[in-house]
Amino acid sequence: MLTPEQLQTLLADLESDRIERTTSTKDTDKFAQAVCAFANDLPNHDQPGFLVIGVNDQGRPSGLEVTDQLLQNLGALRSDGNIQPLPALIVGKVSLPGGDVAVVQVRPSDLPPVRYKGQVWIRVGPRKAIASEQEERILIERRIAQARSFDAQPCVEAALSDLNDERFLLGYRKRVIAEDVIAANGRTLAQQLAGLRFFDLRRNCPTHAGVLLFGNAPTFFLPGAYVQFLRLAGTEPTSDVIDEKRLAGDLITVLQTLDLLIDVNIRQRPVYVSSLREETFADYPKTAVRELLLNAIMHRNYQSNAPVRFYWYADHIEITNPGGLYGEAIGHFPERNDYRNPVIAEAMRALGYVNRYGQGVLRARKALLDNGNPPADIRPESDWFSVRIDEPQGGAHPGGTP
Repeated sequence: MLTPEQLQTLLADLESDRIERTTSTKDTDKFAQAVCAFANDLPNHDQPGFLVIGVNDQGRPSGLEVTDQLLQNLGALRSDGNIQPLPALIVGKVSLPGGDVAVVQVRPSDLPPVRYKGQVWIRVGPRKAIASEQEERILIERRIAQARSFDAQPCVEAALSDLNDERFLLGYRKRVIAEDVIAANGRTLAQQLAGLRFFDLRRNCPTHAGVLLFGNAPTFFLPGAYVQFLRLAGTEPTSDVIDEKRLAGDLITVLQTLDLLIDVNIRQRPVYVSSLREETFADYPKTAVRELLLNAIMHRNYQSNAPVRFYWYADHIEITNPGGLYGEAIGHFPERNDYRNPVIAEAMRALGYVNRYGQGVLRARKALLDNGNPPADIRPESDWFSVRIDEPQGGAHPGGTP
């Protein structure tokens, strides 16, 4: 974070494109647009941009009281999922001679263009604006040169014809691109896919994320990109198999099928509450199973030929995926999270499978507690991540003793 002296210098430069000043504390759209614009860093400063709350247009403090709640609200700009891909933020309070101000420091993104509610915002001198097609293309080309994650890299064996264009245009694009942008869109399919990190214009091929989400046969290019489901009669891997499925295909279809599969396999059981009343409880809360399974799909290592394994035993469920903890999550899980596959994570958020980034495991833990199940046994290894969920012990449930 800036020192007070550095911040005062920036505030005094009324023409700077690295700082936005405001006295408002509640204009979330304005804040998010500014964060998006700084993350895109169209001038290519390769330096942070700063949103400063509590100063007027002349750069002087307005007398704002910087509360913990305000700082929490500003920090939530990162995780509410409206800015995609996730921006890198630091939020804090800085005390100036004329009063306190709240500062949001925004690092330039490694995966531009960054969008807020489907629109690409940029800095044009001291103001912000929606990027033109040419400006967006500049950001796309910059991303290609600096892409780091595997899902954003080109799948050089694939071609545009290996993607299902209807799946993209009808099933995905409307969820992530503003309607007025779509109406004014004169770009080719490849250019539209590239704008969302699903196509590499330089290599003229889909990215791995594009193949996973819209490919006609993703496992042809990524052999491990499927979910192996087993329903077993007993409690050991050698138990008789009741049901077996290999869930392959595009990721959207796989996610929809998994939702149905969870519903079919969860058992509802009547539980004694009193002499006059019984209540129905599930052996597992759907929220917990779903969140932990989505976590495995989102964070798995797609370079591995191993699938996500979803094994449903007589008294417990095990979910394992190739790829251990990643980035900031190492040593800090689950309080902190990081994304091996940021494009896939962004897509799952846009499709409604993830409501808030970094909350899946915590939501699962609460659902298990509320349903009377023991805490999930989470075992992160260097190359694998596994989770075990057990049925309520001794029939315990939140309503009492059966």
